[in-house]
Amino acid sequence: MGNRRGQALKAPLLYSSDIETIAEDEERLTAEIVEQMAAGNRCAFEHHRHAIRDAHAKSHAVLRGTLTVHDDLAPELRQGIFGHPCTYGVVARLSSAPSDIHSDAIPAPRGFAIKVIGVEGERLSPDIGGANQDFLMVNFPVLAFGTIAKYKLMLSLLEANAHAPDTFQRLIAGTARGAKKTVEALGMTPGATLEGLARDNHHPLGESYHTQGAIRFGDHVAKLALSPASDNVRALTGQPVGKTDFSTMRDVMVEHFAGQGAEYALSAQLCTDLAEMPVEDAAVRWDEKVSPHRPIATLRFAAQDAYAPARQVYGDDVLSFNPWNGVEAHRPLGQIMRIRRAAYERSTSYRHRMNARPRIEPDRLDDIPD
Repeated sequence: MGNRRGQALKAPLLYSSDIETIAEDEERLTAEIVEQMAAGNRCAFEHHRHAIRDAHAKSHAVLRGTLTVHDDLAPELRQGIFGHPCTYGVVARLSSAPSDIHSDAIPAPRGFAIKVIGVEGERLSPDIGGANQDFLMVNFPVLAFGTIAKYKLMLSLLEANAHAPDTFQRLIAGTARGAKKTVEALGMTPGATLEGLARDNHHPLGESYHTQGAIRFGDHVAKLALSPASDNVRALTGQPVGKTDFSTMRDVMVEHFAGQGAEYALSAQLCTDLAEMPVEDAAVRWDEKVSPHRPIATLRFAAQDAYAPARQVYGDDVLSFNPWNGVEAHRPLGQIMRIRRAAYERSTSYRHRMNARPRIEPDRLDDIPD
């Protein structure tokens, strides 16, 4: 298969257990970071008197849909749960990235987490229960802090910003957008940190979303992405939502799904060279000229009540999304993915315990309330 210029693509890298390299002091740094995040989570609980996620705390929609694996995939794409044509049930949660709940007037990265229901394969975390596969994505392809050491340095700034007053956060976002434009005007590429802070309030349903970190992709290694496929959501790409109030993102999604559905393309970008496409630094963007994203499945949502009260409670207080809830064929890879194992488990356990809610993995779409 060739790329857009007709050049042959490099063969995808074969997965092996020695692809990952444990960083110096990784265990110590992981413990310190998880405890620092836990402290912020406890602070948020005292503020709200309700436990929330320590990342992507604010939800905007909880959706039921289907994921249809394409029937014409090349052998290197027929991997893991995408190994044969089929249709899975999916529950999705769309959110904003900060660890506290703020007005939507403050630009922020958006999240799109999907839970694929009823997959086969060796479980990564058998103690979680269920037979599902979670993929967590954000509307930016890389992280500003791609290693654990860098994340440790950034964490205090991120948490201070997350818990700062809304007026201060709006100032920070506006300053970042101005700086980003200045850097671009000089012909330079703004860094991932500046890009993350300078998010615009575009319609979330028109955005593309990325796993950011790498995952095992059966015999290979990949990053996944979701991009708008149906005309109605493609038309929303880059479109501002207009005047923003506290819950504007929820409102525009509820309005959309009240009368129409949406389709997204799920694609895989295969790793061909660890030097150019590292798994241990999630801040490095993989070059799509070297390895383009290739469609593997279609995600479909019918019209529905995207944020009915029972569904909101189920999505926020009962459901959990964890990159380590899945099968060995899609093992998360790299430092940032490894630390997520401890961070997500601690956050989930705390949230369910403090809210006195059971932790349940759905077995079928009907488990998601209307």
